[in-house]
Amino acid sequence: MTDKTTADTIARVFAAAVAADPTRPLLTWYDDATGDRTELSGATLANWVAKTGNLLVDSAGLAPGDRAAVLLPPHWQSAAVLLGCWSAGLAVHGSGVALPAAGPGDLAEPADPPRPVDVLFVAAGRLDAASAWPSGDRYALALAPLAAPLRAVPPGFADYVVEVRGHGDHYTPTPTGGPQDAGLIALAAQRASALGITPGARVLIDADGRPDPVEWLLAPLLAGASVVLCGALDRSRVAGRVADERVTLDLS
Repeated sequence: MTDKTTADTIARVFAAAVAADPTRPLLTWYDDATGDRTELSGATLANWVAKTGNLLVDSAGLAPGDRAAVLLPPHWQSAAVLLGCWSAGLAVHGSGVALPAAGPGDLAEPADPPRPVDVLFVAAGRLDAASAWPSGDRYALALAPLAAPLRAVPPGFADYVVEVRGHGDHYTPTPTGGPQDAGLIALAAQRASALGITPGARVLIDADGRPDPVEWLLAPLLAGASVVLCGALDRSRVAGRVADERVTLDLS
């Protein structure tokens, strides 16, 4: 588990996970529908997170406490977006991201029309969901193999992959974190314990079965584990993947 003295913000939780060994695979993504496999070391994921933080501050002009809607399924690019938002001190809202209803800064998508947000990220296949979220800057993601850009950018959106690549590789997170950090860190610690995620574990996660990033992203980071995240999981491949990826905890 990350040392409690370093775990007071999500950005510091992530930095501690990377610092343990920047070259080790921290997040490995499989998409059994497309055959895609993308492996990111801590250093590589940190680069994407830094670029995202700079995109939010320099291009979107956002500040700590501003609101982001993240309408993305579990994916390695979703991890970069979420960690970039939290590094910039934003409050993240959207499907799949949830705190208990009574928790501080409830992240659950409300039944009523959502309040406006300052920035929105949406998967190209979920554009209809974006219409319910009034927002400022709007970014669409193809979530394609090799981080390929969108073939056609929807009107009113920018292509996240194209835009983020032009930003700097270094970013200094807001030192106090965002309004949801404390609640999310506490929840991630609870989930890591309940799921049996331990330091150094290599955890296989079914992306469809565990869409909440508290489980597929934050709990493993806080515990000092690495993730093999599988979309459209073909269960006939699980045993081989556990062996190939040296998985120590199968949460599929």
